[in-house]
Amino acid sequence: MSATPLDPTFYLVTAIGGVLVLASLVGFGLKALVAGMRPHAGLDNLNARIQAWWILAALFGLALAGGTPGVCALFALASFMALREFAAPAAGAAGNRVLLRLALFVVLPLQYAFVWAGWHAAFALFIPAVALPLLAGAGAARGSRREVARLGAGLVICVYLVSHVPALMTLDVAGDGEHRVHRLVFLVLVVQGSDVLQYLWGKLAGRRRIAPRLSPSKTVAGTVGGILSATMLGALLAPITPFTVAQAARMAFILALLGFCGGLAMSALKRRRGIKDWGSAIRGHGGVLDRIDSLCLSAPAYFYLLWLGWMP
Repeated sequence: MSATPLDPTFYLVTAIGGVLVLASLVGFGLKALVAGMRPHAGLDNLNARIQAWWILAALFGLALAGGTPGVCALFALASFMALREFAAPAAGAAGNRVLLRLALFVVLPLQYAFVWAGWHAAFALFIPAVALPLLAGAGAARGSRREVARLGAGLVICVYLVSHVPALMTLDVAGDGEHRVHRLVFLVLVVQGSDVLQYLWGKLAGRRRIAPRLSPSKTVAGTVGGILSATMLGALLAPITPFTVAQAARMAFILALLGFCGGLAMSALKRRRGIKDWGSAIRGHGGVLDRIDSLCLSAPAYFYLLWLGWMP
């Protein structure tokens, strides 16, 4: 995918790069002015997050440059790492390790192969109608239903739901062929941007926690400010999408709200397990699943809304 000065992708890449440069300069400046370049927990975490975003943005850009195969490969890798994080406690017994390997090396590749091929019926039904019943049968035979149920939940969350992101690259919508890449970029920028904006609003104005038992770091001001800011971001991105400005704003609001709900649901699961993060693969962010949890509800909703031709 080449970007020319007349290509909207060129302006997107330039804008994202500019935001990251500005964020890096602000982070460095704050570290110098506030902490005198000495260790500072809050600022060190902020700068670690910014550095991680450079890497994540570069990986996403390379995936987009590779077209559908590149995007499928990136999210297949993300699903692979996320499923390992999610299923780690359930993979202790030898039988469970065998089932995890089958999920990682058979079910996951098949799911993304269906996505890559554009076989939407197969991609939509394979895991819920084929893989999960077989997994449940294996669990019943081995007498480890609880652990297998956990692995099945991980398969749905980390593979099935997340695979709807690259599926956007193969979705045919009337008169929308040129927007395939851009509608995927719209989803990722709005949902991930909402996460960042909720974090910033929470740090700036957050006082009252919105769900203290599930996610002590999420505040009312952070959530409301982040979702509304992401809605405005969606409206600004309207020119690269098939949406009008009003449609883009409404779609962005829906996606940001679902992103928040997805993140909160995953926080509830972490609380139940007594862990803070799913892993430590991404410095400043936790595990891979911590970074993509907001896509677990928003991506399928976005995919099926477009597939059914419904515009908000």
